Amino acid sequence: MTTAFSFATATEILFGRGQADGAAARIHALGQKLLLVRGRGEGRSRNLVQELVALGCEIVEFPVPGEPEMSLIEQGVRQARQAGVQAVVALGGGAAIDAGKAIAALVPATRPLMDHLEVVGLGLPLDCPPLPFVAMPSTAGTGAEVTRNAVIGVPRHRRKVSLRDPSMLPRLAIVDPALTDGCPRDVTLASGLDAITQVIEPYVCTRANPMTDALCRDAIPRGLAAIQRLMQGEDAAARDEMAWVSLCGGLALANSGLGAVHGLAGPLGGLTKAPHGAICGVLLPHVLRANRRAAGDPALIARLDQVAGWINAGFGGQGGDMEAAVTRLIQFSQDSGLLSLGALGVDEEAIEGAARAAASSSSMKANPAMLSADDLRDIMRAAG
Repeated sequence: MTTAFSFATATEILFGRGQADGAAARIHALGQKLLLVRGRGEGRSRNLVQELVALGCEIVEFPVPGEPEMSLIEQGVRQARQAGVQAVVALGGGAAIDAGKAIAALVPATRPLMDHLEVVGLGLPLDCPPLPFVAMPSTAGTGAEVTRNAVIGVPRHRRKVSLRDPSMLPRLAIVDPALTDGCPRDVTLASGLDAITQVIEPYVCTRANPMTDALCRDAIPRGLAAIQRLMQGEDAAARDEMAWVSLCGGLALANSGLGAVHGLAGPLGGLTKAPHGAICGVLLPHVLRANRRAAGDPALIARLDQVAGWINAGFGGQGGDMEAAVTRLIQFSQDSGLLSLGALGVDEEAIEGAARAAASSSSMKANPAMLSADDLRDIMRAAG
């Protein structure tokens, strides 16, 4: 009998190469005064801005130079309120989409951001519906276009935590792989490994359900194949595959859970400023090994062995041996230029801080095995 479950996502998802071509008309229908949240450069958003202006929209552009922190979100909320914007559009990587999602949520809110943040704040639900929000990812990694949270850095606490509410799911997600074409190799690697992590962790977590299982079973082997092709050179078909895997990861994690990779990545990102995708990529094989050693539930062990089989097959091997899978994944990542945790700025102080902080992370609650603080230290040291 199929397990009972719920599944929630963006109101509408448009997926496929060329879907961005009709974005302006769809966005214009949501409001005339718009906040456009974008990455550091204007290149990806220039055509969209021109099309929206031609339709009579008033655009306030808000660049996001890096992973968002509280001060940047608060600045964006002030600008959006002053301009009287009616909807928010984010075109960029996961940082821009998280920033746009948070700003859209907080513009109508009556309470300050800290009241709604998990872990370091009060974690209160939003008291007003967010502004309509449109997400257009230009990297294939976070799946933030279909999630109900935004990850925000809180420098005072040296943590990255979530602003989370069911109403934060985007009104429209436009996933056009053409927006990821030409993405730099290092960003493609880090974001791609993040996407693969986000279809592996929901599959082996304790909250998996039949819908997320279907998404992840399909996406894991496809992601492993696509990331290898993209490391060999620009490949439009592989970009399409990676965008699909990223979307599946967002759908899956929003409706099941994650695990120790993300349980550690949040604290490590807050302690070091290292890129989220790179942290996830370097931690993934070591967390898989630790989970396989510590898992007690036969069903979860079987899933971990299945993931190991996909990894081995994806890199030219066979069988479900986790040690072989870990070795292959580490070798591929190193050969492709992924930095170690130490090279990313993670020192022993950060390891200690992350091991303590991970216990309060929402991602750890669904991990397939009980990992102690010592286990987490060993994982990070092995990745160093």
